[in-house]
Amino acid sequence: MSPRRSRSSGSSGRPPSPALAARRASSLSLLGAVHRPLPHDSATLHVTGAARYVDDLPEPRDLLHAHVRLSDRAHARIVRIDVAPAVAAPGVAAVLTARDLPASNDIGAVFPGDPVLAGGTVEYHGQAVLAVAAASIDLARKAAQLAAIEYQDLPAILGVEEALARKEFVLPTEVMRRGHPAAALARSPRRLQGRLAMGGQEHFYLEGQVAMAVPGERGTMRLYASTQHPGEVQHLVAKVLGLPDAAVVTETRRMGGAFGGKETQAAQIACIAALLAWRTGRPVKLRLDRDDDMILTGKRHDFLADYDVGFDEDGRIRALDLVLSSRCGISPDLSGAVNDRAMMHADNAYHLPHVSITSHRCRTNTVSNTAFRGFGGPQGMMAIEQVVDEIARHLGRDPLEVRKLNLYGGKGRTLTPYHQEVEEDLRGLVAALERDAGYAERRREIAAFNASSPWLKRGIALTPVKFGISFTTTPMNQAGALVHVYTDGSVHLNHGGTEMGQGLFVKVAQVVADELGVPVDRVRIDATATDKVPNASPTAASSGSDMNGKAAQAAARAIKERMAACVAEHLGGRPAEVVFAAGKVSLGRRSLDFGEAAKLAHWERVSLSSTGFYATPKIHYDRKRHRGRPFLYFACGAAATEVEIDTLTGEYRVRRVDVLHDCGDSINPAVDMGQVEGGFVQGMGWLTTEELWWDAQGRLRTHAPSTYKIPTCGDVPEDFRVTLLHLPSREPTIHRSKAVGEPPLMLAISVFHALRDAIAAVGEHRLAPRLDAPATPERVLLAVEDLRARLARDQAPEATG
Repeated sequence: MSPRRSRSSGSSGRPPSPALAARRASSLSLLGAVHRPLPHDSATLHVTGAARYVDDLPEPRDLLHAHVRLSDRAHARIVRIDVAPAVAAPGVAAVLTARDLPASNDIGAVFPGDPVLAGGTVEYHGQAVLAVAAASIDLARKAAQLAAIEYQDLPAILGVEEALARKEFVLPTEVMRRGHPAAALARSPRRLQGRLAMGGQEHFYLEGQVAMAVPGERGTMRLYASTQHPGEVQHLVAKVLGLPDAAVVTETRRMGGAFGGKETQAAQIACIAALLAWRTGRPVKLRLDRDDDMILTGKRHDFLADYDVGFDEDGRIRALDLVLSSRCGISPDLSGAVNDRAMMHADNAYHLPHVSITSHRCRTNTVSNTAFRGFGGPQGMMAIEQVVDEIARHLGRDPLEVRKLNLYGGKGRTLTPYHQEVEEDLRGLVAALERDAGYAERRREIAAFNASSPWLKRGIALTPVKFGISFTTTPMNQAGALVHVYTDGSVHLNHGGTEMGQGLFVKVAQVVADELGVPVDRVRIDATATDKVPNASPTAASSGSDMNGKAAQAAARAIKERMAACVAEHLGGRPAEVVFAAGKVSLGRRSLDFGEAAKLAHWERVSLSSTGFYATPKIHYDRKRHRGRPFLYFACGAAATEVEIDTLTGEYRVRRVDVLHDCGDSINPAVDMGQVEGGFVQGMGWLTTEELWWDAQGRLRTHAPSTYKIPTCGDVPEDFRVTLLHLPSREPTIHRSKAVGEPPLMLAISVFHALRDAIAAVGEHRLAPRLDAPATPERVLLAVEDLRARLARDQAPEATG
């Protein structure tokens, strides 16, 4: 099958004519429910303000509001806490410290080390120390500040380099090795060493961390939480309360964004609310304000990448020794899996014949970093893209030529460092974008512009993306669903995935509607709840549609098979001949409305309810040897970015972006297009404007929109061309689609390298720029000045004695 393409309009697109729009709508009505660009199921609710988030839910009678008091020290022993003034404050119902917890104080998601409230010591500035429940949020906030806390300061480790020097790690160092890198490095005709620093990133979801706990009969608890992992919230709330899991229910209808920041981080918020509800016997809501949210919760890991690379005269990599060191914070949280994925993506799209990848997971007295869209993959990819770019600039070649030379593909060039075969056609994809974006012609135009422009310089870069799809922890690759068909033909759908704005719910509804042959509007999507679908994995790893779509399809198919047998007996025929389509159930020329078929099945005492389950096939991984097949497949794409910088100020603008991204046979091209565009802009923010800064006392100083700069609509590329490549997945994924949640973020690496290219133009590409991420205007200006200074030194005559 030849690939289909759908393209966003960008700045140069034109709306279709009314006649064309009508023809498109007519053709869509003849299709099934999948592969259609349907709107998000909550789109109208979003734009009208009618969508209910946790803080919008009706508040129960006697609801209390909670506030958390945060530590003002980076590392200190708690000598004394006097809560009496807070307890005596107006409207206060309860004050909670670590010593008041009924069962456990540790809510580490994978490994221990994450307390609900600080016990004997505080480990980072902003750690939760005590919580207050009161009649209003203002009363709770005022009361929390009345508590007296006495500290004894302890030494603090704040940065990666200090942690490396002191060998402070949250988990043991890991090494992935293939071939004989040391020997191959020694034999390489050319060799380069260098370092790249990459900053972290704040999730900055629109809806902050929030949970409401409602106590029930006989000690039960119901949580309404903004979380990507309702099952984990359920288990950890039960743990801290000393209850069986079955006594706790977590429900999540939607989140106003998450991006990984509500995978583990939401549990602490829910646990504090539940503990205060247990203590008071009254419902409790805890909603963090933006400053507290940014200070208290973890972020994308910042990394140092040190490399030693050997290559030949053409730029083909012979061997690589790469060391990745990340700031993990005070506890492991998800740092093990994040750093594992960084190692697994340190090849990106390039074949490395001999390679060693070392990963240090550094312990620092800062908040524990956590999941963020890409989950370590972006940092690994940034490292290898830096290596390839440096090789090209060392040889005086176009970086794209060196990138193409090292791409996976061809005999003996398909094996990753962890021994998984790469079957995707990266060479063809990159060549297609190079042609469609007019790369060669634009490279010449940029060179001509730079030659005539003394202060403004332009740059261009084309970078690929190869991102593995599946949880790297194999047992997490499973999903469940629950489907009911009612006797009027309407359908009720639950599954274990959560909706955070990414369009998962409408995609899974399309799958169920397609399986049953009914319109999508007949499928009612309900909240994710642990009493409907138990033990679900988090909605993460870009696997939400893949896994929950398959589970829901299995549930719908089980009901359909029962109905088919019933209809076949009623109409006379074989079940295999029964067709479900266009809202009818047909056997030859005879048919029943889907609702009539449902009534018939109910009358014949046939169950119209079913669970569904899916476990991702083929995957396996040996962590001790760092070998196996951790991913079912790779999602691939490429982006070409052109920028212009002002060499006098460091300011810049993104002039044009061309993206070609393979989303398989997309279930919903409209949703996927939004994910590609949004992911790219978020990645661009990480690499350009979003800068986290801690002072010498370990205090996060960028904790509000006034000091932390996420991209705005004005930062979206003025010419933004996105093309989806609809190439059906070779694996039996749901309707042969491919994941599209995380991979587009890494397309924005092209922005960073376009900036490097523009800076290099200051010296006519004779030297490689020294630029770390994020490439803020200040860093761009410093890189320009550094390059000019190095050029001046190189050109100065030798001093004579």
